Amino acid sequence: MSREQQERQEVLEDEWLVVRHSGEIPEIALHSALYYLTDDPEGPGLTLSTDELQFLREAATERFGEIILRDLNYDHVHLRIYRGLKRVVYNWSRFQAFCKRQEVDSGPLREQAAAELRRKLTLVQAEQEVESPFFNCTCAELSTLLKDLDLAELQLPSALVCLCLPDD
Repeated sequence: MSREQQERQEVLEDEWLVVRHSGEIPEIALHSALYYLTDDPEGPGLTLSTDELQFLREAATERFGEIILRDLNYDHVHLRIYRGLKRVVYNWSRFQAFCKRQEVDSGPLREQAAAELRRKLTLVQAEQEVESPFFNCTCAELSTLLKDLDLAELQLPSALVCLCLPDD
């Protein structure tokens, strides 16, 4: 590998890390990285290959997954990092829009998210005492999320309906 290729790989890996460990909106981090790498007067001025673009998109996809799965994980409910199902609804919507714009397959994360949501609903139903509202979203939002995750066949039991926020 030439020195130039090595430097290129290093700068791409650095930007991958920035995108992968970005905050709550990975797509913005991706666009910032793309701008820096290609158009920023202080950046390296690269023309990215399809593989290099995909490499950076994967970092954003992984970050979206981490955020969505964090808030679906029942074990995180009482931790400071937990944002609740309303954030999952927002972030899933953002992720779907990102996938459409970036031509990314949402299937693998959809399967993981569906499994986590199914687990969460099962564990909540098994709880003896659950504070109401447990879910920080409405039943309509939760139903939409179930549909988006291909879990529309799951009907919300009445015991869970009362754990949602009232519909507006």
